[in-house]
Amino acid sequence: MNQIAAIYARVSSDRQKEQQTIGSQRAALFEYAQAHQYTIPPEWQFEDDGYSGGTLVRPGLERLRDLIAQRRSYSYLFKHLMYFPPF
Repeated sequence: MNQIAAIYARVSSDRQKEQQTIGSQRAALFEYAQAHQYTIPPEWQFEDDGYSGGTLVRPGLERLRDLIAQRRSYSYLFKHLMYFPPF
């Protein structure tokens, strides 16, 4: 039986956006999820395109925090741990 997980991807610069970095992060996260039998519901897919890691005020990150606060998911997948700041 698959576990349910949430994913989060972020890019901050125009250069990263042009290089489709969010797309490559999402692809890697979905590949990992499939290999490890995780299901990623559409409403648990979060991203912030063009937001600096220097700020914790990011729409996708805020929605992920809300999900965590509700304890609706216990598995969270990130391409780079640096994209997920400590709370």
